[in-house]
Amino acid sequence: MYEKTFPNKRFKHTLEFLNKHTSTAETILDLGVENPFSKIMKEAGYSVKNTSGEDLDIDQSVFSAEKQDVVTAFEIFEHLLNPYTILSEIKSDKLFISIPMRLWFSPAYRSKTDMWDRHYHEFEDWQLDWLLEKTGWKIIDRQKWTNPVNKIGIRPLLRRFTNRYYIVYAERIK
Repeated sequence: MYEKTFPNKRFKHTLEFLNKHTSTAETILDLGVENPFSKIMKEAGYSVKNTSGEDLDIDQSVFSAEKQDVVTAFEIFEHLLNPYTILSEIKSDKLFISIPMRLWFSPAYRSKTDMWDRHYHEFEDWQLDWLLEKTGWKIIDRQKWTNPVNKIGIRPLLRRFTNRYYIVYAERIK
């Protein structure tokens, strides 16, 4: 997954944000198969269960199987065709989502070798906020950060001050 680069800055920000709003006593359903960040959450003391690789656009049964206290969706919603349905089906009261933001100077990401590693959506912050609102979630906190790279060029320069990641903590409206 991270053969050449490991997203230390993103993982650090994400764990700090998670720690700010939840405790290790709460159970987490992490959307997506086990990954380096789900392992980091476990090492931090969280009880984490991952989905098993099912296509969440088609099969949302994981949400009715058992209710977890918290659902996390770190860098997953941009890969989904229908995030509205998934957000509507989540039974937990707490939700954490992070996304790579759409950059005006860079096209949507598309792996040519891995059909799962493609971005169908590249959100702007207001689009994710609106999607959460429409599916019954209230945003409690949000953060953005940049992702500078050590390369020369116009796009690397723009990445130094253009926010690349957006993270949201939301609670289900009762």
